Amino acid sequence: MRLGFCKTLISFSLQNPSHLHKIPIPYSISLLFFSSKAKESKPTVTVLDYLINKHQFSHEVALKASSVISCLKRPIEVDSMLSFLKESGFSKTHIEEVVKRVPEVLTANLASNIKPKIQIFQNLGFSPDDIAEIVSSDPWILKRSADNRLGPSILMLKTILGSNAEVIRALKVSGWFLKHDLEKTMKPNVEFMKGCGVSSSQIVKYMFNFPRFFLHKPESIQDFVKTVEEMGFDRKSKMFLAALRTVSSMTHENWELKLKLFRSLGFSENDILDVFRRVPQVFSISERKIKEVTELLLSAWNIDISYIVRHPELLICSIEHRLKPRLRVLEILEKENALKKKPGLTTVCKITDKKFLEKFVLPYSKEIVELNVASWAS
Repeated sequence: MRLGFCKTLISFSLQNPSHLHKIPIPYSISLLFFSSKAKESKPTVTVLDYLINKHQFSHEVALKASSVISCLKRPIEVDSMLSFLKESGFSKTHIEEVVKRVPEVLTANLASNIKPKIQIFQNLGFSPDDIAEIVSSDPWILKRSADNRLGPSILMLKTILGSNAEVIRALKVSGWFLKHDLEKTMKPNVEFMKGCGVSSSQIVKYMFNFPRFFLHKPESIQDFVKTVEEMGFDRKSKMFLAALRTVSSMTHENWELKLKLFRSLGFSENDILDVFRRVPQVFSISERKIKEVTELLLSAWNIDISYIVRHPELLICSIEHRLKPRLRVLEILEKENALKKKPGLTTVCKITDKKFLEKFVLPYSKEIVELNVASWAS
């Protein structure tokens, strides 16, 4: 019947050209086509209602997901996705974390996009709990290529770290390892570091503590080595790797700002170099803290810049939780003449809270009544 109507309409238009402007044929036909399609389309489901009412997601997670994907055209496929994750060892907390951080997983193709990535971990011997922990800690893993990035990166990590347990530990620390081509970054960087005399144990330690360091371009790592060697570092120095890491974390502008600050505080060029050679990490702390610690030490203790240069680790100490309260205790004890011998500043600042309490607080509780002794025991 519809076909007959269309033929009649076309015939009428050809016989009466003056009416063409009144009845646009293509529009009429397409209107009929889309009206029939509209009747056949299935209703969509809002993500917010679907996650809360059907799968009992928290309102926070459902709201976050719905801000990225408002509706679901095929809820049954999402059911299959969530069921697969549950069957693969993901708890409700794990699944909510994945959906909250990468809502697109709800509309991903299960067979071609999600299953292959989970199976890579399974085939390499990772337990369901480990897979759930790794993926939920960095759900963007599910958006990476299984064959070109995920699989090769995991194998490279295992080669360097030696076991699944260490790979799991590394991935829980940082998912950055799976965001880079480790064959082009980490592998040559590790080999270069070993060639510089850095031990495997040091390399592994830094991979956990500073995961992004070995992900620099190899030519950048080589430039860092050249820079620290020009500053007088020996490759055999225990501070060599720390110096490299510090230089790699700073822009040229930040480095210049640190140098300007030290000069303004009274440090000579040689002093600055000595500080960096002894404790490179000092250059990683904020300019504000360097300034406050230096001024506090110079005003509260009978020392000069040369003492700080010999003990730059003092610049790393917490001002509010270590330096100020401990110096205050010593100030009170000195006023009361309670100490037979004045202790060294490094001793006062570097020992643990427990030892400080036992040595300088508890034996002189009467002299320091104005201090809350209980706070030192916490």
